[in-house]
Amino acid sequence: MIRVIIVDDEAPARELLREYLTADDDCEIVAECANGFEAVKAVAQHDPDLLLLDIQMPKLDGFEVLELLDRSPIVVFVTAHDEHALRAFEVHALDYLLKPFSQERFRQVLERVKRTAGHHDRAPVAGIAASLRARPLQRVVVRGDDGAIQVIPVARLDYAEAADDAILIATAGAKLRKQQPIGELAQQLDPARFVRIHRAYLVNIERIEKIELYAKDSRVAILRDGTRLPVSRSGYQKLRELL
Repeated sequence: MIRVIIVDDEAPARELLREYLTADDDCEIVAECANGFEAVKAVAQHDPDLLLLDIQMPKLDGFEVLELLDRSPIVVFVTAHDEHALRAFEVHALDYLLKPFSQERFRQVLERVKRTAGHHDRAPVAGIAASLRARPLQRVVVRGDDGAIQVIPVARLDYAEAADDAILIATAGAKLRKQQPIGELAQQLDPARFVRIHRAYLVNIERIEKIELYAKDSRVAILRDGTRLPVSRSGYQKLRELL
């Protein structure tokens, strides 16, 4: 039995997927979600085999949903935008359904899911999200230890600090932990606004008040709130090119 979660912000789209799924005796719908917040919660609760995931949704889009999951279902994207579908295919998401799609096309995808389900790699799907997300990012999503999801516009990001295999995102006087390498975040942000000033620090250059010499060939960036961050030689060269 394939346990399925449907995620789409449009009710007619959910109804169509429900109709096609209920026609197959091998499928069980365990949840239907109208937005990304519901989807993250439902995946954690039900641990589905298959996630039928819309991409273009308000609040949290499909890529941001994947980024927040700690479970790894088979992912089939459902989208009206073929550029998203092609990119999904390129990074080996199992498949995609391009709206509007026929029942025959749906059956083809579902048969592929069934062939894959028994030996699906349950590795985290966040890598798919990172490969597909539009660049530069306009917002960063973080899920706290209590399950609460925060969406932070990049304009409110002060700096990010490496913390082993995670990062600490500094915003409005708080630090939020996110499971993501700092180098990956640096690649996703606008290089004209965010600079890797040190192997452990990525800073919003709009927050920099001044740069001071700390020791020979060593400098420190002082932010507007008084925070002091180390600046490497290569980081200082990058700042000189932008400031």
